[in-house]
Amino acid sequence: MTDQTPEASADVSLAQQAADLIDARIADLSQPKQLSLKALAGDLGTSATHLQKAFTRAVGISPWDYGAERRAQAFRARLKTEPSVTEAIYAAGYGSASRVYEQSGFLLGMSPASYAKFGQGAEISFDVVASPLGRLLVAATEVGLCFLAFGDDDGALVSEVQAEFKHAAQINRDEAGLRAVLEDVIEHLETGRLPSRSLRLDVQGTAFQRRVWQALLAIPSGGVLSYAELGLEMGMPAGQRAVAKGCATNKVSLLIPCHRIVRSDGALGGYRWGVKRKQRLLAMESARIGAKGA
Repeated sequence: MTDQTPEASADVSLAQQAADLIDARIADLSQPKQLSLKALAGDLGTSATHLQKAFTRAVGISPWDYGAERRAQAFRARLKTEPSVTEAIYAAGYGSASRVYEQSGFLLGMSPASYAKFGQGAEISFDVVASPLGRLLVAATEVGLCFLAFGDDDGALVSEVQAEFKHAAQINRDEAGLRAVLEDVIEHLETGRLPSRSLRLDVQGTAFQRRVWQALLAIPSGGVLSYAELGLEMGMPAGQRAVAKGCATNKVSLLIPCHRIVRSDGALGGYRWGVKRKQRLLAMESARIGAKGA
């Protein structure tokens, strides 16, 4: 067996320390979980960039991917033994229910899209209702929710979903059929509570786009990252543009929270549904966090 170089040995040692710290924080339910790359690096006395490179060289995946899979494993195991989803969330080591529908298929379930490009052949139902952020449209296939949009005019929202799925077999309004879905989405928007287990997503994306969406879901409610920081968390320190493109393809942007991405200088930046709505979403999340800590 070839002896390791001093650099490789140092990488293995640091990676083991990081893995042990991640595992301990997932297992310890008595304190808030600090699994971000920045937090881990600070506690290990190194830089986020160095930890990212060393861990990836030694383990083959980033610290974020390792932590995501470990938490997902714990959650899947707890689902079999705990009496409710919420109890499984806490028992798996997540800090709060409001930050959890993330990783490995999501708690609310993300299946591969059941339709081809532009909705080819899909049968889609939609409805539009009032929400704290103006008019809200949701659209769904028989598999799950495939589109979510905010606006000020119902006609414009209907035109938007029709353009998004212009090759669909049919797009019809179905108030009764989508009532439960809309109630779930509105409750999540107003309270931060997790959507129910029956709410599934039917969204189309490449493997990379889905990885970006997973990373977005891992950002805690009330928290923000820049595109560069999100790329670093994913093990792509130079992948800012690719990450931004992955965010832009998100068709269910409340449930996959791209509103938690800001510019590197801290400014809010753009948002498909308007900067005022983005500001309002972040303020609502921050207020909930503050209320819990009071």
